[in-house]
Amino acid sequence: MTTISKGKFDGINACANDKGVIAAAAMDQRGSLSKAIAKGRGEGGKATPEDLSAFKTAVTSVLTKHASAILMDPEYGLDALKQRAPGTGVLLAYEKTGYDASVKGRLPDLLPEWSVRRLVEAGADAIKILLYYNPFDEEHINVVKHAFIERVGAECAALDRPFFLEPLAYDDNVGDEKGFDFAKVKPKYVTALTAEFSKPRYGVDVLKLEVPVNMKFVEGTRAYGGQTAYTHQEALGLFREAAAAAGKPFIYLSAGVSDEVFRETLELAAEAGTPFSGVLCGRATWQEGIPVYATQGYDALVDWLEDRGVQNIEALNQVLAKGAQPWWNAYGGKEKIQVTG
Repeated sequence: MTTISKGKFDGINACANDKGVIAAAAMDQRGSLSKAIAKGRGEGGKATPEDLSAFKTAVTSVLTKHASAILMDPEYGLDALKQRAPGTGVLLAYEKTGYDASVKGRLPDLLPEWSVRRLVEAGADAIKILLYYNPFDEEHINVVKHAFIERVGAECAALDRPFFLEPLAYDDNVGDEKGFDFAKVKPKYVTALTAEFSKPRYGVDVLKLEVPVNMKFVEGTRAYGGQTAYTHQEALGLFREAAAAAGKPFIYLSAGVSDEVFRETLELAAEAGTPFSGVLCGRATWQEGIPVYATQGYDALVDWLEDRGVQNIEALNQVLAKGAQPWWNAYGGKEKIQVTG
């Protein structure tokens, strides 16, 4: 029997559908979204805070009708949350966007004007942190990161809200995380960080994970680019290994790939029998709407979202209906959970 506090249990359920699957949309992008909107406006283009707020509002108003929850940042997205569909759960990001590239280690930092208490007061059913993490980094760097996550975990426990952690694997000595060299070591890194942050000391309730392979280098996939880091069978095994390291419910993130590639990724995860409990999917669903907004404005983005954006998220939901498992299956079923408080 697993004991879970009432606030955490209710908070995870608020972010899941009635089957216990987390079919959530992600719209907490800040720096990357600003750059993409500016790029869509051509040379010398700019994006204002109002642009970010407008884009987030459009995505929220259209896509939350088809999502169990929305992940948002409190900097530009609180007004957008007012437009969400009734019954949509709210995850709020607590970390600053990006990292200081002048300091080694991609160290995390929190939004200075926010606390878990304030995020709860702003409507958060759950708290999310993104952490760049290399399991094999210098010890003094990872000690800082471990202590950081322990503090956030304790803060979430004190406010009785679930803690969703998004650890992103990297290694500055291997190179581009989207490249072939990193693809070969990525499974080892994702498996190791999954095991680390499943430890009770961190207080993580749901892991928001990258898949352990890069689909571009999986032989035989539609996404395959011609260079092989893993065969189809090897990829299935790597999915299983990473999943076996999870001691918590886990969901997958789209990591900026196209909607077609992300759906194929989830199909591969399901083929491997991976017990993932859903997704937090952002750019795969709406990124093609960025140039539409940048050049044609808000109404054109809404039109695009109501057409292609809804098609994307509905197609994703169909894959989840076949492959994802209820979050409580990580504990052997709902009947194996004792809710306290």
